Amino acid sequence: MKKLDLQFLNEAGKTVTISLEQPVEPYDETAINQAMDAILAQNVITSSGGALVSKKAARIVDRTVQEVF
Repeated sequence: MKKLDLQFLNEAGKTVTISLEQPVEPYDETAINQAMDAILAQNVITSSGGALVSKKAARIVDRTVQEVF
């Protein structure tokens, strides 16, 4: 299963990750950047370390699980 992790820094300098499952392919770096900018501009997400203050990274995580029994 693939997911898009959007990583931000909060006021305490800690990383805050927002994960979105099943991202649309192909990935559009410009759209991801714009979405992260909008999240920061709207200032609606806070964490235990305070508000989000900057973008850190965006990454696609691909995880495969194989059942053994």
